[in-house]
Amino acid sequence: MKNEITISELARLMHVSVHQIRYFEEKGALTPAYTDSNQYRMYGIDEIYRLAHILLLRRLGIPVNAIQGCTASSSPEQGQHLVQQALLDVRFEIRRLQELEQLMTNILNERQNADHSSNPYNLQRRRATYLTRWMRLEPLAKLTARQLVDQGGSVPNLFEADIHYIEDGPGAMNLYTEAEAPGDYSLPEGEYLSARMLIREESELEPAITQFYDYAATHDYRITAPLIVIERSYLSLFSPDKLHYELLAQLDPAAPAERRDHDDDRADHD
Repeated sequence: MKNEITISELARLMHVSVHQIRYFEEKGALTPAYTDSNQYRMYGIDEIYRLAHILLLRRLGIPVNAIQGCTASSSPEQGQHLVQQALLDVRFEIRRLQELEQLMTNILNERQNADHSSNPYNLQRRRATYLTRWMRLEPLAKLTARQLVDQGGSVPNLFEADIHYIEDGPGAMNLYTEAEAPGDYSLPEGEYLSARMLIREESELEPAITQFYDYAATHDYRITAPLIVIERSYLSLFSPDKLHYELLAQLDPAAPAERRDHDDDRADHD
């Protein structure tokens, strides 16, 4: 009785397909012990261990081309390098998935906030936010496909990032995205007046801004910094025919006490 087994027997033993074994052979990662007189590929215990190593390395994410160079005559350092590189790749993938999880969570949270807000206006206590300048829109100019192309590699992930529009002179706008560290512009920690809205056309934004300032004046909110228009394009996933915007303005830190005094005076008068 022969001590070697056929490719079909090897496939059943190792829980893989014959096609996979042939693929490893085509790539030079595995060779049979010999081919018998009937042209059957035959495999011994050495080939079983070799296939086991190949399958383990593939499970670690190591490509077949890299495995092909890792033979029984290879040094332990070569095998260690393959596993170390695979570990780095796994850690990178874990970070990528964690960032993806955070993005999904943020999108769903923003969606929930938009759905449960009966009053579009609210006060927020915000931490400092850092912004990086992306591009500038000249007066009366609108964002076009050509402008996006001309930005080249500097275009952010438009459907993942909040785009901050901040006025830069009469009619001109600078566009910013958030950054991890202090950059071109900072929103200081403090109290802000916010308004969220859904609009179909950008032409609807100007009247909304006017209403925002009217609301602030009516409620004695003293705005001390330029108005910031934030576009959340990723929320269009849930309403593709509308644009999602937030208007944001920093308030005078002394104003809350003044407003409380004003409210008390009105209550006494009533």
